Amino acid sequence: MRFLVAGLNHKTAPIELRERLAIGADVLPETTLALLAEPGVTEAMILSTCNRVELLVTHNGLEPALPEFLATRFSLDRTLLAPHLYLHRDEEAVRHLFRVAASLDSMVVGEAQILGQVKQSWNVAKQLGAVRGPMDRLLQGAFSAAKRVRTETEIGSSAVSIASVAVDLARRIFGSLDGKRILLIGAGKMSELAARHLMQHGADSLLVANRTHERAMRLAGQFLGEAIRFEDLSNRAHEADIVITSTGSAQHIIGVEQAQAILHRRRNRPVFLIDIAVPRDVDPQINRLEGIFLYDIDDLQQVASANLVDRGREAKRAEAIIAEETERFHRRIRTVDITPVLQHVQAKTEEMRQTELHRARQLMQSLTPEQQVAVDLLTRGLMNKFLHLPLQALKTAAREGDTSSLESIGNVFARECVAHKAEQEAEKAAEARTEEAETRIETGDEAAKN
Repeated sequence: MRFLVAGLNHKTAPIELRERLAIGADVLPETTLALLAEPGVTEAMILSTCNRVELLVTHNGLEPALPEFLATRFSLDRTLLAPHLYLHRDEEAVRHLFRVAASLDSMVVGEAQILGQVKQSWNVAKQLGAVRGPMDRLLQGAFSAAKRVRTETEIGSSAVSIASVAVDLARRIFGSLDGKRILLIGAGKMSELAARHLMQHGADSLLVANRTHERAMRLAGQFLGEAIRFEDLSNRAHEADIVITSTGSAQHIIGVEQAQAILHRRRNRPVFLIDIAVPRDVDPQINRLEGIFLYDIDDLQQVASANLVDRGREAKRAEAIIAEETERFHRRIRTVDITPVLQHVQAKTEEMRQTELHRARQLMQSLTPEQQVAVDLLTRGLMNKFLHLPLQALKTAAREGDTSSLESIGNVFARECVAHKAEQEAEKAAEARTEEAETRIETGDEAAKN
């Protein structure tokens, strides 16, 4: 079975392109099934986050045209998409997924959200029956690798989320958050993390708006903030010094006209907008307005890079763990792949044993049933002892990827089986000739008598 990953991320594509390929939770099942239906695809999973869109598949040797799938699915020019795409095959695909799950490929190295996002995509694909065999084992391996990185390194010990980087940026802008009013648009996990960091660093008050008002109330209640109705945003947004947006909306929440109205009601006091949603919640044209400072998720890259320097040593330790786990996974996969060979060898050897027992049956007629059982056990034990070293050699060669040894050992058994089959056929032919001659004698065939 072959693994293939095709996608783009914050390193290879600007947000303008990433948001065009963003796959929301409402269409993820449908898109996953469409990917599964592509020629050659045997299993499929899609990972779509604010920083990446990746297609993960197993295939039967006929490599699926995943770039064409993306271009067609999202009505994009193939030539526009191609420079930003990456393809990882087999071992490199495994290593890539392990690094993604362990947050080593994230904008903020060490952030914890990506593992949950990978698990969520895995759950969707599992429920659809799109992940069931080798890819399921691959994902389990990725989760184990990520757990080791979290347990054995300090890579996640400091502020390591997109939300925390957004808060860090706000602190750099204001110098202090004391007395500042924050508006969160969206009540998901990202907004909750942002609220937690904001309140820890001195934000004076918190407003929360969400399409589902009950969720806004729950989040605001955790921080003694105020929930406002989503339809009241235009009347309340001007109260905030900092607006952080993180919704799943396919359309802009704040456009140029709304931004101008906010500035007017604030009497031109500056407002800072931090848009951590993909697709973006805030129209990028707002950057042209005097008095509004807009930062999107790509602008957070510089802050994230500073965090990466601090975690360099832990990242190296994490990379070593990923290398170990990748090799361990491939050893396991290679061993699994020779299971049919092992079963074939054992079956053929048992067939040979039964043939020899059948041939010796006349010589064993004088044996008691207990003695015949003892002979059966003796031959079975001899067969198992004979097979032990060759089978162990096959397993070792499979784990180490030693294809030449695999072929050599396999060929030896193949020749033995062919020779034994030829011997059986020769014996059957001789018996047939003897029986024919005896029949002709019994029927008076003079030629046969002579």
